[in-house]
Formats: sequence, C-alpha cells, structure tokens
Amino acid sequence: MNSKRLETLAHTKKILIKIGSAVLSGSEGLDLKIIDALVQEMCDLTRRGFSIVLVTSGAIASGKHRLNITGKLKSIPEKQAAAAVGQGRLMRVYSKAFEKNNLFVAQILLTLSDLTDRQRYLNIRNTLSTLMEWHVTPIINENDSVAVDEIKFGDNDNLAAMIANIIEADLFINLTATDGLYDCNPSESKKAKLIPLVCEITDEIEGMATSETSSVGTGGMKSKIIAAKKVTSIGIPCIIAAGKKKKILSDIMAGKEVGTLFLPQTSRLNSKKYWIANTLRPRGRLIIDDGAKKALLDKGKSLLPSGITAVEGEFDTGDPVHCMDSEGNLLAKGLVNYAANDIRKILGLKTPQIFSVLGHKDYDEVIHRDNLVITGDTKKIKS
Repeated sequence: MNSKRLETLAHTKKILIKIGSAVLSGSEGLDLKIIDALVQEMCDLTRRGFSIVLVTSGAIASGKHRLNITGKLKSIPEKQAAAAVGQGRLMRVYSKAFEKNNLFVAQILLTLSDLTDRQRYLNIRNTLSTLMEWHVTPIINENDSVAVDEIKFGDNDNLAAMIANIIEADLFINLTATDGLYDCNPSESKKAKLIPLVCEITDEIEGMATSETSSVGTGGMKSKIIAAKKVTSIGIPCIIAAGKKKKILSDIMAGKEVGTLFLPQTSRLNSKKYWIANTLRPRGRLIIDDGAKKALLDKGKSLLPSGITAVEGEFDTGDPVHCMDSEGNLLAKGLVNYAANDIRKILGLKTPQIFSVLGHKDYDEVIHRDNLVITGDTKKIKS
C-alpha cells in the first residue's frame, strides 16, 4: 500500500467516476464484459457506503456499431445522429448491469447552458444530492444529439470536472485506455515511464500529455490533465488509471499504486469561483491599466471603473468577461455589475462620478472581488 494514497483517500465519501469511450468500446460497440465488471465494482463501493456519480462516454460508439459505421465521424450532425441512436442502448446496458446488483440508476443529459445558468446549476446540484441520498447512481452524459459548439462541454473530461465541483466530490477517478500519465508518449517510445504521483500540474506536466484520440474518443490525455488541473484547484484529488484493468476501482480505493495520482492544491478556489473560472464562457473583455492590474493581482482588490481603459464586445449586467492588460495578457475573469455600454461611459472615472454620468450607481465596483477569479497565468488571447 502507498501511505500518500491512503492519506489522500482517508476521508473519501463521494466519488466522481468518468469512463472514457476507449474503455467502453468493444466488438459490439460497447464492451459488455468491461461494463459489467466496472458496475460490479461501483455497486460494491456503494454498499460500502460510498456515493458514486458516473460520467460516461459511449453513446456515439454504441450508435456507430448499430449503424455499422467504422472510422471517425466528421460532421456534427453525424455525431449527433449516432449519439441519438446509441444513448438509449448505453443506458439499457448500464441499467441492467446495476439491476443485477439490486441498485438503480438515473439518466441525466446535459449541455453547457444547463450549468452556465446559476439557477439551473443549483437545481442540478440538488437533484444529484437527492439521488445520492436515495443510493441511486446518477449516470451523466453530454446531450450530444442537441448540443452545438456554443453549448458543448468540449469533451466528457471537462464535463466530469464540472460535475465533480457540483457534487463537491472527495475524489475524481478518470478511467481511460492507458495506465496513467507517462513522461512521454508510450505508443512512440519504449522508454516511457509511468508517473505515479503529481504534486502540482506545471507546464512541464501538461507538456507530457498529447491530444491524440481513438476513433471513438474526443479528448486524449491532454484533456484529462486539464480536467485534473481544474479539480485539484478546488481541493479534489484526481486519479487517472486504466479502465480495462481487472479490479481497478478496488485497487484504487485500497491505496494501491495504480495509475497517476494528482494531489489537491493547498490554495483552492471556492465553488462559486470555480464555476466562474471553468464553466462560464466570456462575453467580452475589459482592458485595464497597470494600476488596476497591480490592484487585482497583488492586492486582492475589486475592479473599479478608474482602472478600465477599453471595453470589447457587447454584454449585460451579470455576464462573465475577461480582464486583459494593455499587451493582451489574460489576467482574470469575472461577473460585471454594469453592461458594456454603461462601462464605456464610466471607464477611467472615479467611483463617485458614476451617478452623475449614468443617473444611478448600483455598485462602486465594475467587478467585485467576490465575483473575480485570477487566472494564475498571463497568456495572450487572440482577437
């Protein structure tokens, strides 16, 4: 047993498990033996008192098999059609596997817009909480048959990271086709070594991952590292491991050194700031001067109109925007207290001048510190 792992897992109660397409895919579109084995392990964990939430891929793979399609689907309509065909069978397979163990499942299909609206976000959290109280396993997937680019999560790794935050998971297990994170691509180098422990996800760690996917996958290892970075930022440890390995979940929970463990960060975002940082898509940009930049990054202050030099895009009160410096570096992301047109009228002004210009002053700040997230890096964003 590994003492660091046992220490990390000691207080685990709620587990978010994500299973990728490469794990679930088989000769019949779905690998029924693998699904049965993983469900058996999940049911064993449930009977031991753990609460399990499952984010699953596999709808498109199932649909492709039903439609006798080989290779990657290229167009969005093709992917949506395959998902529509395959989602029903995917749920039937899971439902039957859980019923063998006298447990029930609930299907939840989501688009990004379900999580960007704060009220719907809270409703989803309440629903998931109730299902876990009832010992029902929620099975979550992206609603591929209706999602378009504007409301897509990108991949199920990103979706799983968001759900881990919603349920306040104690552990995020990401089951994939590989044994974990290697120091280089194991399919290209026989010298590739598995990294069992990552204390911090640095640029070097991110650089070890590739975006290569299978014919049924969408994310690759890079998206799994990004998901791990997101959840560890709010204090949730993450383990990436091989989903087809026998007794993989049992081994993980026993503290055995399988896969790659990513430790939670000591400096953590709260749930609301995580939602702002990782779920909401920016509607515009505020360009700020050096004084405002220093106030945000070094002093932990709110953004005032006096520090804003330009406004890009059209957005309303409460919308998320990026805060950029004059060189185009991304500094922060936050929810604005004023619409774009109003900010254009008051930019550069002192707070007491807001009322005389707008005829009202609902807030002193354009973005309050409580609704502002520092990005943690300075990377340029293309126009």
